Amino acid sequence: MVAWNDYKATAKDRGALALELYVVESTPQNSPQEVKQNLPAHLEYQRDLEERGILVLAGPLSDAKGESMQGSGLIVYRAETLADAKEIAEGDPMHQSGARGYTLRKWLVNEGNISLNVGLSTGKARLS
Repeated sequence: MVAWNDYKATAKDRGALALELYVVESTPQNSPQEVKQNLPAHLEYQRDLEERGILVLAGPLSDAKGESMQGSGLIVYRAETLADAKEIAEGDPMHQSGARGYTLRKWLVNEGNISLNVGLSTGKARLS
């Protein structure tokens, strides 16, 4: 096993992005109705985080077969520390209410490709 900060330094040294983010897997703990009841407040919280530049990506997860949605979600935050990310996750109304529980991990983004298309006259953006 390699220490996280050692691996991060090695990744940077080899020219990788080494962008440290925080990933939350949010999973239902009670009834689907409880998740639905907390959805408006959860989405409002997410929107606020997005506007403040904290929320990177978020959305629902399928079941293992990719055929149905069971109320789980994946959320990616920008934060200074794991403790800060935990505070953000705990502030989510879904987690505060107990409708969902969560696991939180650091994520080191090293490789990948993101395309952003911005229409200058329409003001519309598309991410792919």
